[in-house]
Amino acid sequence: MDASNGQAVVDRIGETAGKVWKTLLEGGPLSQTKLTKQIDAPRDTVMQAIGWLAREDKLTIREGSRGRLIEIR
Repeated sequence: MDASNGQAVVDRIGETAGKVWKTLLEGGPLSQTKLTKQIDAPRDTVMQAIGWLAREDKLTIREGSRGRLIEIR
């Protein structure tokens, strides 16, 4: 993978992180499954975006009885 292609992947994850943030801000906490369904991006990209935001301490991820719940910190 060349550097420009790698940057495109990082840019796509960053854009998806913005969609994750906006979706949670408008809709409140969501399960990982529901959040992924609401965002128009591949599941892997959504998961990377969630990880990005969690690493920046912007999200809380809680384990529930029915899976993970994602919410803004």
